[in-house]
Amino acid sequence: MPKGLSFRTQAENRDPQFHSFIITREDGSRTYGFVLTFYEEVTCKQICSAMQTLYQMHNVEQCSSIYASSSCSMDSLASSLDEGDTTSLAKLQRYNSYDINRDTLYVSKCICLISPLPFMQASRKCLTQLYKAVASQKPPPLPLESYIHNILYEVPLPPPGRSLKFSGVCGPVVCQRPGLNELPLFDFPLREALELLGLENLVQLFTCVLLEMQILLYSQDYQRLMTVAEGITTLLFPFQWQHVYVPILPASLLHFLDAPVPYLMGLQSKEPNDRSKLELPQEANLCFVDIDNHFIELPEDFPQFPNKLEFIQEISEVLLQFGIPPEGNLHCSESATQLKNLVLDDLANDKKNGNLTSETINMYQFLEGNETLARLRALAKRTGVTVDKVEISRPVAAERVKDTKWQCPEEDVLDYRLNVQLREVFANRFTRMFADYEAFVIQPAQDMESWLTNREQMQNFDKASFLCDQPEPSLPFLSHFIETQMFATFIDNKIMSLWEEKDPLLRVFDSRIEKLRMYNVRIPTLRTSNYQKCTVLKEAAQAIEQRLVKIDHTAIHPHLLDMKIGQGKYEQGFFPKLQSDVLASGPTNNNRWANRSATAQRRKDRLRQHSEHLGLDNDLKEKYIQEARSFGKSLRQPKLSDLSPAVIAQTNWKFVEGLLKECRMKTKRMLVEKMGHEAVELGHGEANITGLEENTLIASLCDLLERIWSHGLQVKQGKSALWSHLLHFQESEEKREGVIESPGGNGLERRRSETGLNLPCLRVSLIQDMRHAQNMSEIKTDVGRARAWIRLSLEKKVLSQHLKQLMFNHSLIKKLYKRYAFLRCEEEKEQFLYHLLSLNAVDYFCFTSVFTTIMIPYRAVIIPIKKLSNSITTSNPWICVSGELGDTGVMQILKNILEMAFECQNLGKLTTVQIGHDNAGFLAKWLVDCVMVRNEITGHTYKFPCGRWLGKGVDDGSLERILVGELLTPVVEEDLSKQSRTPPQQRSPTTARRLSVTSLAGKATKPNSGQIQEAIGESINNIVKHFHKPEKERGSLTVLLCGENGLVSALEHVFHHSFKSARLFQKNVFIWDFIEKAVLYFETTEEDEELREDLLQLKASWRTFCQYVNAINSAPRNIGKDGKLQLLLCLGARDHLLAQWFPLLSECPVTSRMYEEGALLRDHMMVNSVIRVLQTLQEFNITLEASLVKGIEL
Repeated sequence: MPKGLSFRTQAENRDPQFHSFIITREDGSRTYGFVLTFYEEVTCKQICSAMQTLYQMHNVEQCSSIYASSSCSMDSLASSLDEGDTTSLAKLQRYNSYDINRDTLYVSKCICLISPLPFMQASRKCLTQLYKAVASQKPPPLPLESYIHNILYEVPLPPPGRSLKFSGVCGPVVCQRPGLNELPLFDFPLREALELLGLENLVQLFTCVLLEMQILLYSQDYQRLMTVAEGITTLLFPFQWQHVYVPILPASLLHFLDAPVPYLMGLQSKEPNDRSKLELPQEANLCFVDIDNHFIELPEDFPQFPNKLEFIQEISEVLLQFGIPPEGNLHCSESATQLKNLVLDDLANDKKNGNLTSETINMYQFLEGNETLARLRALAKRTGVTVDKVEISRPVAAERVKDTKWQCPEEDVLDYRLNVQLREVFANRFTRMFADYEAFVIQPAQDMESWLTNREQMQNFDKASFLCDQPEPSLPFLSHFIETQMFATFIDNKIMSLWEEKDPLLRVFDSRIEKLRMYNVRIPTLRTSNYQKCTVLKEAAQAIEQRLVKIDHTAIHPHLLDMKIGQGKYEQGFFPKLQSDVLASGPTNNNRWANRSATAQRRKDRLRQHSEHLGLDNDLKEKYIQEARSFGKSLRQPKLSDLSPAVIAQTNWKFVEGLLKECRMKTKRMLVEKMGHEAVELGHGEANITGLEENTLIASLCDLLERIWSHGLQVKQGKSALWSHLLHFQESEEKREGVIESPGGNGLERRRSETGLNLPCLRVSLIQDMRHAQNMSEIKTDVGRARAWIRLSLEKKVLSQHLKQLMFNHSLIKKLYKRYAFLRCEEEKEQFLYHLLSLNAVDYFCFTSVFTTIMIPYRAVIIPIKKLSNSITTSNPWICVSGELGDTGVMQILKNILEMAFECQNLGKLTTVQIGHDNAGFLAKWLVDCVMVRNEITGHTYKFPCGRWLGKGVDDGSLERILVGELLTPVVEEDLSKQSRTPPQQRSPTTARRLSVTSLAGKATKPNSGQIQEAIGESINNIVKHFHKPEKERGSLTVLLCGENGLVSALEHVFHHSFKSARLFQKNVFIWDFIEKAVLYFETTEEDEELREDLLQLKASWRTFCQYVNAINSAPRNIGKDGKLQLLLCLGARDHLLAQWFPLLSECPVTSRMYEEGALLRDHMMVNSVIRVLQTLQEFNITLEASLVKGIEL
């Protein structure tokens, strides 16, 4: 009961009401529910007394507000009170009253049947018979439990292509299931949908659904909502609705109507004519269907279905065979007149061919079954013309059904036949329209996994070539339809069939195309502009008729169950409380329908992922047709010259306005999605960004840019209008400048640096970024190159700057575009660029993260501290750069060279740099301030702070350092994000910042114990928050571990607190020296067989600690003592051992010798506090980069 309980009296209508519903799971699978709601007498005196009190209170309020036009809103006894009616009070007393002594109170109840398949007719009969058994004066032959047990456990699902008969309470029930090569099961009556809407409105609604607009169905009757929704979606074969589908929208989910995505929803109306009271958040792109009033509101200017008039004529012929008027219960629009003229022309042609003679009056009996005359009669009736002499007594289809002995009522047979023939007419349209679609599917050259990984950058269907071969009148619809998600999913299913079993709908559709070819209906014939009717109506109906004449399987009859005496007692008018113990048991294989195949489940999972990553964002679908469509070598557009200037101006203004609005929406959603939780805290996003992926939004932006650049083109060249414009721009610039690469070009990108030495400036050039896309051998199409260029520009934060340069080349714009094009609307262009400029506020890696296999040039600069050391070294230095996608391997650096360029496969975001040398020569000691590395394509510059010595006998004796990088923020003149940038990544520790090492100035920063505790808590908290973020929002874990203010730095503070490092006549002692002495103690003590019991419990932890330290010492790496400590702490964090190691070191006797009395490591309360904080990391899986643990064998 969607609205809960409802109460009524004997004076109201209490007829049982049937409706169905759908339960959609997260994986897209559906379960169907069927409900019969009826009313049962209330026998509880307390409830009746309470209801009388409620009525009295309500009527007092109603009387006081009646002259204020307030009407009763109770569900049970709602009445309409006219304003100023002198009998209103009398009506109120008569209808809105309940007297416990005079009236009988009834309450609603429902019985429901859940099924994996939509056997609506059979379920309806089954539930109706159960209700009749309760309402009947005579009890049923068996208890109701017997019939329910029979349905649940003894009536199987009929296999495909078979029919089934089972016994209800009052009679047999028949259901049938189509075969594997037939159209899928559909059991709702299309006849009812046509009678409610009319044929023309149904076709218009069908077109809106195909174009993935927002569809809202509106009716008081739940079953009408389901019938229309299921009917219109089954006609989509072989396509499937891919978006929100809620045929009965609960009142609690009304906010779904705010969704900026295509949807198909049904909303119950409270009153017959309350459309004016319905306030919808969005109506611009909405198709509103008022089912009860047989009315439909269509969006403005959407393309019509190809050959619409002929299509409606063909359907009308089918309907007239069943005696159903095509207009339904409403009057159609001007196409009724057009259709009448079309049929009259057909009739005239029939007369010329001799089908009608001058003695027509004597031929009425002969013409009784003539389909043309039947169409004429229907059209004449619709237009108000009466034809008295032609009286067809009974529809042809009904006569045919009457002469056969069926296993089910004739009305059901007629509904089955009408359903399948109407569906075949609709399916035939798509079979003819896409008969040669396979020729335009771009087959992948790689395996399935590679295709799934890279399919967003792939073009799976040659849309331009396909449209070239279509009749020109069909282009407005087809050019829009092939951009929908349902078509994209259909093509993906076709490609997936190379590796897996075909999707069932695709298999049936492909078999029909093959059948057409077998009958010599070749592709050139299919492309003809002549309308071709469906030729398989008779065969489709015969398949169903054969199943309904001869039943394939009869289920076990209901029988008496093992029930106790007194159970299942019958009481007329009251549905009994069923005995759960009897119904709870059944055959063990009763749930066969739930055992779905693994293949089908994997396909559903992929389809769900595909809908998330597909580059088709439908939050604001284009309302106007794309005007530019290639036809041969040249491109033809709708002849706007045939329209008045005012109509042209208005149409294109709406188009430009829609594109601008869509741009604003997309850029805002991209910003909100990128900001993630921060945006939610600021009051943005929430449900609007749930489940959206960055790639989906960026691909949607690419699609928007393509549509903007396609608007108002003079002549289209190539598949990508944007790339074509870029090529024209490149050509004009080359002619103007002569040479693109000029050393002193303007638009240089400057980056912050803390030192005087820096990387040479990287020129920001639109042409150069084009060259990068052109040089990518992995991309084969213009569409792919345009998308790569957009992604690169977005990542470099120059998309708005590049497009501004492109759009304000006025001479080129005038040459390529018509006056009404978006690119020639100056004010709108400025707003468009401003919206794109807002994307500079966030960091994108949409080029780096997508094109992972391309070769990228990098440039590295090593910056020494010249004041305190030599700028060069006599040793042989080397460097290894690592990123999220891989590393370069060890690269030797030429002596006396501080800058090097290298090329390697895309490393992704850079994370660490390993730098070292072999300590050869007299000037081997090297003090490195930092290393700078830049991606020469994206311009991303990373700084890797060092501030430490490399060389034996200096600092900690390290010949190798692992540096953690930070991405520098670019400073561009037109950067809108100067005041609003995403927080920079944390820096890796340098000498000046590391509290564990004496600074170069000779001073040491010594934090107190409170600051150290706070630093540990903050670092742990950052790691916890890292793992609680969605994976796409996580940063680098290496920075949180080894960067400034990271966990390793915080724990080093603990070890350095009150550590006796300075020696008067000896070298300084490092923490690693303390670690090694502790290991020596543990190993010596472990050999002592007379250990105390408390020490025996720590023996396993000793062994683990010693194993890790010895593994680090024996590794073939020349990292220094501080580097070894960092590595030990990282390994302990990864393997969750730090909480075990701290008490060992705290209790070790070596600690008391090497630490002062007030050291934190000797403070048991402090150590226990650190242990408790470290234990919070136990539940997280910490992964270390290969550069950190290289050479360590554990």
